[in-house]
Amino acid sequence: MPDSGFDKAGADDALVVLRAGESELSIAPAAGGAIAAWRTRVESRAVDWLRPADAAAIVARDAGGMGCFPLVPFSNRIREGTFRFGGRTIRLPLNVPGQRHVEHGHGWQAPWRVLWREAAMLAIEYRHAADAWPFPYVARQAFRLGPNGLTVELALENAGAEPMPAGLGLHPYFPRTSETTLTAPVAQMWETDAEVMPMRLVDPPPRCRLGRGIRSAAVALDNGFTGWSGRAAIAWPERRARLTMTAGGPLGFLVVYTPKDEDFFCAEPVSHCTDAFNLAAGGRKDTGMIVLESGGTVAATVRFAVEIEER
Repeated sequence: MPDSGFDKAGADDALVVLRAGESELSIAPAAGGAIAAWRTRVESRAVDWLRPADAAAIVARDAGGMGCFPLVPFSNRIREGTFRFGGRTIRLPLNVPGQRHVEHGHGWQAPWRVLWREAAMLAIEYRHAADAWPFPYVARQAFRLGPNGLTVELALENAGAEPMPAGLGLHPYFPRTSETTLTAPVAQMWETDAEVMPMRLVDPPPRCRLGRGIRSAAVALDNGFTGWSGRAAIAWPERRARLTMTAGGPLGFLVVYTPKDEDFFCAEPVSHCTDAFNLAAGGRKDTGMIVLESGGTVAATVRFAVEIEER
């Protein structure tokens, strides 16, 4: 792994550092409420459980260059940033250069406010006023660090007077070695077009059967999976380290991204499929789209349990 900015940015007040035993979590509230780094030290080595942000990402407050960021009030892409809901057409400004579809909601590109913190706990909040997205809402994250794990609680509240289409999730980037494996029981997979937009829901082909385990460096994926059990196991044999991710609440979908020639991959617990709002408007009932009534809240918890074999 390249050097991270985690150690170099200790004086940067944009980072909040939590500690529990030999584990350390660095959070950047101003950078989309993202996790900049999470590592555990054992004997003479340190194990990074998420891709650590480099110094440039920390200075730029670039959530997309960090270890994990929140997905609110929707995940993944909305086709051309346009959908119909409640009898009207909603058009959102594009938010990723070179991309003609809106991605990942608002939270990852906005500053979050610290609500409270303790040595191993932090709560932060993002408030969104109605704009092109005409539904005001409040998003909150709570991080609880332990010596052998991390819990992230994510909640989304409709602060407006009318129903709001909604979704939420996390976008973690995991370090990838040549032997890293991902195992996650799923039912079906969305085939995608050249722009990573969903086309057909199919049974996963043999190379994509996550329930049997895949080697992340050997399979090129950028797909959403349905019928996820809520449990995913990641193993790094060379590092003698393992992580189990368990998602609760409405997070029944898993997005897996294994880009070629990168030192990371993504396994994203989310509440709905890509372009869910348009698919739901077209009559699909299996998109996972949530409709939050005025004052309603949807919440989810993701737990990461880790294990390191000592030498």
